[in-house]
Amino acid sequence: MTTELGSLGPQISLFDYALRLHRKDPDAPLPRDGEPYPDAETHHRRRGPDAPEDHRFVGMDVAAILDAHFAKAEAPPGELADAFHDLYVPAHRNEHIAAAALRADKRRVQQTGRWLVRHSSDRCSATVGLALLATGWAEEDISLIQTIGLLSNHFGLLAANALQRRRGGEEALLWLAERVAGWGRVYVVEALCMGVFESRSWLLRNSCDGDYLNGYFAGKVATAAHLHEAIIRPDADDDLVDHTGRLLSTMAGCSGMGMTLDHYPPAHIVLEAHAGHLSRQAATVSRYTNAAELVGHLARQSPERLGCTPEERDRILQQYLDVLGREAWRQTVRAGLDRDSYFFTWFAENVAAPLHLQGL
Repeated sequence: MTTELGSLGPQISLFDYALRLHRKDPDAPLPRDGEPYPDAETHHRRRGPDAPEDHRFVGMDVAAILDAHFAKAEAPPGELADAFHDLYVPAHRNEHIAAAALRADKRRVQQTGRWLVRHSSDRCSATVGLALLATGWAEEDISLIQTIGLLSNHFGLLAANALQRRRGGEEALLWLAERVAGWGRVYVVEALCMGVFESRSWLLRNSCDGDYLNGYFAGKVATAAHLHEAIIRPDADDDLVDHTGRLLSTMAGCSGMGMTLDHYPPAHIVLEAHAGHLSRQAATVSRYTNAAELVGHLARQSPERLGCTPEERDRILQQYLDVLGREAWRQTVRAGLDRDSYFFTWFAENVAAPLHLQGL
């Protein structure tokens, strides 16, 4: 097994590993979230310890080690470098670990957290270090937290928690949101939705990247960023309209994951506004297929669950179908869809055929 940068051995810190990958493409998520991490070649090849059956005990053994460490005034942070590997270390905020941090000297907790995040070659100790930093407020730790947060599938949730607490945290979260995918994107976008100021424009235009995991946060984005106020504006730009289509389509099909359209009070207002904007846009393959998938969901949904009357639901559906039926739109999708692709087969059978869309 080799890492993304070749065989680096177990001694490289996870922070340095994330930083090197990030520098190769500074504006994009790390390939495969950086996996396999360097410690996968040694410590984490096998399955780790299980979580305690009683969730109330999760983190207690980690906290006991921290208490013992901080009780020794001269103990260096490096003493903890491999202290947690045989324990179950939660990758989310834990009350026992947080309590251990609060019992110790604040400055020493910060120094220990910094050292573990910066120097740990084992994800267990790096996670504990990040958990320690997540109990603090120091702005000077933001860059450190962002960098380890790029390994977002494992560190994203704690990194998001840590950044939320800091002045300038929203801007820092926005930087990270543009550079993570998968579960990491879920963690960071959900954190952004808890305090939307500078990030509203990004949330309304870029938060959904097409991953099915977007279903966990699409409704939160629509609510927190006040989508209904933005999309009804007559001057709504193409990026906003396109992203609104992705949000609506995601919410229509994310049952069991996040908020669905039937639990989104302004659903019919947003749908009607989006359909109106779509009718004024130029045809593209993504606009056609996204709108068709959305119509398919709406056609199967009762009007009451969308918060509108049957007449209002039918009018919205017809607005979409009128656009999809235009010859320019049909020509665009015929020219742009690969008929030999799996998506074309799925789309033709599951979306176009039930809606009687002609001309594919």
